[in-house]
Amino acid sequence: MKKFKFTIRGNEYEVHINSFEDNIAEIDVNGSIYQVELAEEVKTTKTPKLVRSKPVPTSEVKPKQAAGMSKVEAPLPGTIFKIKTKEGETVKKGQVIMILEAMKMENNILAEKDGIINKILVVEGNAVLQGDILAEIE
Repeated sequence: MKKFKFTIRGNEYEVHINSFEDNIAEIDVNGSIYQVELAEEVKTTKTPKLVRSKPVPTSEVKPKQAAGMSKVEAPLPGTIFKIKTKEGETVKKGQVIMILEAMKMENNILAEKDGIINKILVVEGNAVLQGDILAEIE
């Protein structure tokens, strides 16, 4: 795992930490194996995981989406770099409506159909996950 060199009273020691579990370390000092118990338990930090919970279905009647409404979704996680349209603006199919930065690359988000931008649900700098709704086109 890790390798250290110590000099104690003029004697050199080469120390390898072979394993470390709870508060017990197995170390190799100049070829001799030792089990060392630490006075305190080592606290390990855990990297937090971003977990998005699934929506819970309810028995409520949800309003239906307008017949010609189309939702523009994020194709992958990233950050909104630039919004190139405004609400109420007419767009053509294939027109760039915003740019999503993901993995140090700029990805064009295109209009999926001809129509009018009904609502833009993000602002520049927003972090989005895959499948988040970015805009609605009528």
